[in-house]
Amino acid sequence: MAETKTGSYVAKDGSYERKTRYIETRITRDGEDGFAVEPGRYRLVVSRACPWAHRAILTRMLLGLDDVLSMGVCGPVHDEDSWTFDLDPGGVDPVLGIPKLKDAYDARPGGMTESGVTVPAIVDTTTGQVVTNDFHQIVKDLVTEWTDFQGADAPDLWPEALRVEIEKMSDLNYREVNNGVYRCGFAGSQEAYDDAFDRLFSRLATLEEHLSSRRYLVGDQLTLADVRLWPTLVRFDAAYHGHFKCNLRKLTEMPVLWAYARDLWQTWDFGSTVDLEHVKAHYYATHLDINPTGIVPKGPDVSGWEEPHGREVVGPR
Repeated sequence: MAETKTGSYVAKDGSYERKTRYIETRITRDGEDGFAVEPGRYRLVVSRACPWAHRAILTRMLLGLDDVLSMGVCGPVHDEDSWTFDLDPGGVDPVLGIPKLKDAYDARPGGMTESGVTVPAIVDTTTGQVVTNDFHQIVKDLVTEWTDFQGADAPDLWPEALRVEIEKMSDLNYREVNNGVYRCGFAGSQEAYDDAFDRLFSRLATLEEHLSSRRYLVGDQLTLADVRLWPTLVRFDAAYHGHFKCNLRKLTEMPVLWAYARDLWQTWDFGSTVDLEHVKAHYYATHLDINPTGIVPKGPDVSGWEEPHGREVVGPR
């Protein structure tokens, strides 16, 4: 959950510090942690505003797990207490029967975790308790532990031969881009902001060059590296460019990354998982320390996402 008080996430030097302690319990084929993969037992709780939850949404969709792992969607504007199910009739999740995701965290034997109430979270419907909120591990486990229930045409998002390269690419992108935009937006000093800004756009320039001769980030296929980067790109012009002051240039002004982002939107149907109105409502109406008026912008124009991307010339589908 995005925090709303500057003091809670800014270090003494003004740099942004993300909480990284998540629930490490895993849902696996063998149920080693006490939670075995089982169709219909678990519910993935997300917000379409959150880029970390978006990774899980994309992975679930790509692997064809929609009928195996149900999904609850929280509204885009949470309060200081919890993400809430205000999109559902009566403001209650129809499967879990709770109005706030916090209720599922509180139901855990140890109560609330250090991470706070974050999405994505996977809830065990038999107990009503959050099993895990480790966004990085969740997508890996959907790929490797849920294989018995994946669709016949599901892509191999984490091929064994490319895993080291995927993780290296993902780690760099996480530091400088995925979390880099937050380091810009939540910086508590000019020096911290300048450093985050320079590192962000340096990495984006590197990715622009990297993708100029290849269709995907790693190898010649879609992988978790793409799934992890893309949620930041799709939010860039709608939220990060203005709200987080990442304004050297827009995504639409970076021709290779813009074409790459449109390619995934269209070719792999990433666009069906996006709600940019939720994105804008969350960032602009929740981070009132950055945007005190809470006014949500009407733009940008998103019609360009459907324009031809031309990426077929740099690699296979």
